[in-house]
This record gives sequence, C-alpha cells and structure tokens, in this order.
Amino acid sequence: MADATTVRPRPRVRARFRLREAWSHRLFITPGVVALLALGAYPLAFIVAASLSESSLGRPFQEWVGTAGLASALADDDVVASMIRSTGYAIGVSLSSVVLGVVVALALHRAAAGGALVRTLFLLPLITPPVVVGIIWKLIFNPSGGLLGTVAGFFGHTGVPLSPLSSTTWALPAVAVADIWEWTPLVAVLVFAALLGQDPEVREAAALDGAGGIRLFRAITLPAIAGVIASVLFIRLVIAFKAFDLIVLMTSGGPGQATTTPSYLIYQAALQQFDVGRAAAITLVFAVVVTVVTLPFALATRRFQR
Repeated sequence: MADATTVRPRPRVRARFRLREAWSHRLFITPGVVALLALGAYPLAFIVAASLSESSLGRPFQEWVGTAGLASALADDDVVASMIRSTGYAIGVSLSSVVLGVVVALALHRAAAGGALVRTLFLLPLITPPVVVGIIWKLIFNPSGGLLGTVAGFFGHTGVPLSPLSSTTWALPAVAVADIWEWTPLVAVLVFAALLGQDPEVREAAALDGAGGIRLFRAITLPAIAGVIASVLFIRLVIAFKAFDLIVLMTSGGPGQATTTPSYLIYQAALQQFDVGRAAAITLVFAVVVTVVTLPFALATRRFQR
C-alpha cells in the first residue's frame, strides 16, 4: 500500500499549477481591462485635461488655466440651478417610476392568466425609441388639438388652452411624465421577474396563518423583493440623471431655463458655443453631484441585497 505522502503533489508542481492558473486569469481579464482603459480612462483623462485648459472644439489644450474653468462653472448661477433642478428631477421621476412599476408588477403577477400579450403591450413604451416618445408627448401637450386639450375640453374646460410645455412651472413636470411613462415598464418587468422567483409555499403558509392583502405584501412579498427594488431604484436614478433626449425634443431647455439640465448645458457649451473647456468643467461638476447623490442609494442597495 502506497504511503499517503506519495500521492500529494510536489511543491514545485503546485507552484507551477498556481502560476499557470494566475496567468490564465490574467489572460481572460485582459480584454476587459483594455476595454475599460480605452472607453473609460482615456475619456476621463481628456475631460480633466480639457477642464484645466482653454479648449475649443477644433483646438483643444490651447492654454492651461488651472482650476479657473471649474471655479467659473461653480460661480455660474445657471449651472448651479441646473444641478439642483436635475437632482430634484432625477429623484422625483425615479421614485415615481419605482412606485408605479411595483404596483404594475403586482397587478401583472396577480393577473398572470392574461398571458404574454398584456406584458408585451405594456413593454411598448420601453421599446419605443426616445425620439418617438418625445414627439408623441409633445403632440399630447400641444395646445392646438393635443390630447390633453381635447380631454380637458371634453370635461368642460373653456379657458386658455392648456400648454404645459410653455409654462415655466409645468414644463419640467410635463417632461417628467413622459420620462416616467417611458421607463416605468423596465421597473415593472424587473420586479415582476423577482415576484416570479418567490417561493409559493411561503405565501401559501402565510395565507393559511391569516395574512392577506397589504399585510401579506408588507411581511412576505416586500422583504423578498426589497433588494431588487433597491437595485432598480439605483439604476433608474442613474438613467434619470442622463435626461437629455426628451428635453431637446420637447422643450429645448425652455421656456427660459425651466428645463435646462447639466446635460443640456454641456451640449450647448460644446456643440453650440464650441467651448470644450467649459463643457468639460460642467461635466466634472456634474459627475461629482451625481456621485454624491447616488452613493447613499448604492449603499442602501447593498444593504437590502444582503
């Protein structure tokens, strides 16, 4: 009978195996690292360099000005107002989308017998191109024959035609409605998938113990899908901060500065005024704001997932 020590791999063999395994891992992750450097690190370095210099669209890095561009962006009332506006907008549409998405997901889960047709129809806003979404809602809010004015007239409205996109008070909420309509299906689909992954025996046991309705949702369903809801809220918040296409199509940042967001200011500075340095400075400030706002949501997401 062979001694037990003879079947153990020698130290050199084990070291060689570990070295080969380490190089295999490096080989597999190399494409991802290269892609990350090419698509992330280089643009970030370019933006930082442009923000510290006087740069135009055709002639970047003409003269190094240090932090003067960042200081100018922070001292600009329009930039500061757009940051505050974008933060309120992102949080508002994100919470609204998640609440509506959870309600719709619960309804779809209850009415699962409706089949795939209902779910496919519900996904139409999500698969509709953003350009089409903006045009549709601009037509809905059109004071001359739009759906909103037609419905209001049907219920007896005879005053000034309703034109929320022309109002400094209602323009941003009108854009938010279109945004919520477009992205709520994504929330509903992800939450619906989480509901399908629940253990039915747990719900049946809770129902036998007398739990039902809101109590069943609060005690059983919500804790089971809380991690998914937190993750979806974080994703939705990031998407909401990127709002640009609907604003360009529906209001062009107006009336006045009522719907101007940092993304729109960056577009104006870089592609209309050709001031790449100012656009880069606003981008960096916006990145800091987004990080500060989304970080608590990211930490909460990790907590709920655990």
